Amino acid sequence: MNAKSPLAEMKIASVQMVSTPSLEENLATAGKLIAAATKDGAQMAVLPEYFCLMGLKDTDKVKARESIGSGPIQEQLSDFAKQNQIYLVAGTIPLEAKTANKVLNSTLVFDVTGQQICRYDKIHLFGFQTEKERYQESETIEAGETPGILKISVENQEWVFGLSICYDLRFPELYRALGIVDCHIIPAAFTYTTGKAHWEILLRARAIENQCYVLSSAQGGLHPNQRRTWGHSMLINPWGEILADLPEGEGLISGVLSKEKLIEVRSQLPALAHRKL
Repeated sequence: MNAKSPLAEMKIASVQMVSTPSLEENLATAGKLIAAATKDGAQMAVLPEYFCLMGLKDTDKVKARESIGSGPIQEQLSDFAKQNQIYLVAGTIPLEAKTANKVLNSTLVFDVTGQQICRYDKIHLFGFQTEKERYQESETIEAGETPGILKISVENQEWVFGLSICYDLRFPELYRALGIVDCHIIPAAFTYTTGKAHWEILLRARAIENQCYVLSSAQGGLHPNQRRTWGHSMLINPWGEILADLPEGEGLISGVLSKEKLIEVRSQLPALAHRKL
């Protein structure tokens, strides 16, 4: 296929939210923004980590957990995908874990018919502590074990996506394990403190070293639980250039993935082929 063919492009959108403790409110916001992405021509929409619930306490997500494969949140997500005829990468939702007082923090992917076609459980669990802030995800989340790869066909063109979540971004060995992909999708809820220091440079590094697109979907603002998230949902190209950036607040960004651009970068600087280790 000619790399310049329009079939070698895919429009993708990232939804940014400032989620609250209200599941109903968050689902309504997500639905509105997914519809807006569809109207804008996106063929895939990505929601942020914890899009459905940013609780007042860490244990709130344990109370809201659903069985794997069934539950009202999953049913609503399936409906969103089907109604909008869009691939939906549904941020993260809490699913039942082996440990009773914990959840899996899971990305679910739905196709245009509303069928769930992929699941990735967050592997790396965030821990951060200063005099003013403390986060310890391992107290309420059970770590996943298997890297997530998503393969879809859009207009007879295959696209390969790596799935990772938030804190995973700090572990480059995960991205190497995922192999060569067209785009890494990263739902996140980076804290303001860590995001201000490291978010952009880590996202651009993952794009540059893997010579692929990176699309992040973030939480971005001050939440009712007084947690402040960094925002800056971004689309970054394989050369490390930022194509779109939403600094703060709810909304969306979108852009086009191009097979031609992937081929150009990888042929001019074949770093992936030059690897020795």
